[in-house]
Amino acid sequence: MAGTNTEKPTGKAEQKKTAPVVNASKQKAPTAPAKAQKPKTEEKKTDVKPKKEETKPKVKKDFAKVSGRNMPLSTKVGSAICKFVKNKKIKDAINDLEEVAKLKKAVPMKGEIPHRKGRIMSGRFPKKAAEEFLVIVKSLQSNAIQNDLEEPIITEAIANKAQRAYAKGGRARSKSTHVTIVAKEKKSIKQKTKKE
Repeated sequence: MAGTNTEKPTGKAEQKKTAPVVNASKQKAPTAPAKAQKPKTEEKKTDVKPKKEETKPKVKKDFAKVSGRNMPLSTKVGSAICKFVKNKKIKDAINDLEEVAKLKKAVPMKGEIPHRKGRIMSGRFPKKAAEEFLVIVKSLQSNAIQNDLEEPIITEAIANKAQRAYAKGGRARSKSTHVTIVAKEKKSIKQKTKKE
């Protein structure tokens, strides 16, 4: 009688051959031993409302200010445009600067400069400087809207020399200017003149 092999397989390879096949989907992943959970103590519920952040009242400003640092233009041209823009409404200043950039309106300047048509005697069309000023004056307009100014007028426009960095090559120095422009409300200007 042919007997069945009752000996247990000794090697790992032989054990795998004789082991029953189990589906991978039915096979469970080994689970880690569960941690001992501490009994939850009853938390005391208190009626504490979160504190609201104290909002400080917004201080209303009666002026709008903007400053441009190290602008790539000469101080002479910067001061001429500052005089050109001063004592004007912001919208009028923007329109005038746009006309200067289009070479339709001249900026009055002193010195040996050719005369121009219109009410001015001598003047120039500083196109690049006007475009740089346009960016600042538009920023001033948005600051005035933020501060709720109804009729803002440019009261201060100052151009100062900035540090002149050496240009490429190290011989020439590039021109740069600091510009500060302040606009105030028309009513506040009138009140100050009456008090004086």
